[in-house]
Amino acid sequence: MSRYLPSSQMSTETALLHAGYRHDPVTKAVAVPIYQSTAYELDGDLARIADIYNVKEDGFTYTRIINPTTRILEQRYAAVDGAADALAVASGQAATFLALVNLCSGRPGDNVVVSKFLYGNSWNLLFNTFKRLGIEARSADPREPSSFEQLADNRTIAFFGEAFSNPCLIPLPIAALAEIGKRLGIALVVDNTTTPLVCRPASLGAAITTYSATKYICGHGTTLGGLVVDNKNFDFDDPVRYPLFNEPDEAHGGILWRDAVHKLGDLGASAYLLKTRMTWLRDTGAAISPFASFQLIQGLETLHLRMQRQCENAAVVASFLQQHPKVRSVSYPGLTTGRDREIVDELVDARVGHGAMIMFELDDEAAGRTFIQNIRLMYHVSNVGDARTLVTHPVSTTHTTVPKAQREAAGIFDGSIRLCVGIETVNDVIDDIKRGLDAI
Repeated sequence: MSRYLPSSQMSTETALLHAGYRHDPVTKAVAVPIYQSTAYELDGDLARIADIYNVKEDGFTYTRIINPTTRILEQRYAAVDGAADALAVASGQAATFLALVNLCSGRPGDNVVVSKFLYGNSWNLLFNTFKRLGIEARSADPREPSSFEQLADNRTIAFFGEAFSNPCLIPLPIAALAEIGKRLGIALVVDNTTTPLVCRPASLGAAITTYSATKYICGHGTTLGGLVVDNKNFDFDDPVRYPLFNEPDEAHGGILWRDAVHKLGDLGASAYLLKTRMTWLRDTGAAISPFASFQLIQGLETLHLRMQRQCENAAVVASFLQQHPKVRSVSYPGLTTGRDREIVDELVDARVGHGAMIMFELDDEAAGRTFIQNIRLMYHVSNVGDARTLVTHPVSTTHTTVPKAQREAAGIFDGSIRLCVGIETVNDVIDDIKRGLDAI
């Protein structure tokens, strides 16, 4: 009798621990093995081996493209998100890059319509690096979903935004943008880094979800990684907008990706990710290491416990900050009102919480720096999503290279402080915040 339960029969919390793997087939070891190998012996019939390289049969060839440990991470997170499949890569930045560039037509003149509220390095990627690749980024206001449609044309390859923008926490109207995108034939790509389990972009119609797994999925500030998830909500069947999905692709011997998936088992669930893996990941080398994949699998096992505790703590901290006389304003999804609140309620699973990130405003840059320099418990780092409470002054760190006009248009001012609440006893965190505020 088989002891393996299909992922489709597991709840989310159970899938975090069990999806994609039961035990090692040889030793029966329960922990996922670290396959710390670059290559795999090509034994047996050479015609079959050629079929693996030509994407006519599943198999392992080279760890830059596929690895057994990493493949378990991918299968597990796809099950958690209820998605077709996932692709693990070297970092969250690599995930954003690959998710979007995989949609390009291969000709100069493509564009991406993006939320104006973005993480600083995502802004640089889209508005500087993509420009050098012949892809234009156009800035739209997520508080006016129609602005995305107004900026789109027949060369728009994607709408892109963060479920809750980092760090100012503007909610993205995913369902509205997905509806516009489907009507126009444009894929919606959502970065859900800061709210895994809290927000479910797939259920709201997003075509692709990306994560910096470095953050909450890892949960311990030890490991770089990224995930690109195909939610199977979009077909990419427009030959004008997405020619490389609908014509022979010379980047892999004239393969037609829509047909190739039908010959495969394990890798046959997503033509979008098959193309990403076999061309862009192969050629850019943005591969995650097997050891990093193992550590992220470890992080997944406690993700639901950490997220709930961090959300609970963040709600208490946000309430404290809202009442403090030296704090000018507080941005936290659980405190929003009006139309923003309607979108937040649409985005989050309130049983988990409203996320663990808070942004608050102090009077000016000097006040922000004084606060940072007087804390003792919280860590001043540019990471987010650690089990520890982390704090940063974006003007001095993550957004220092973003021009002031664009930064302030994105809601990040000289006195802005980003706080990522951890799993400590919340009163200890509040005491440290008081210490920083008292010094101003």
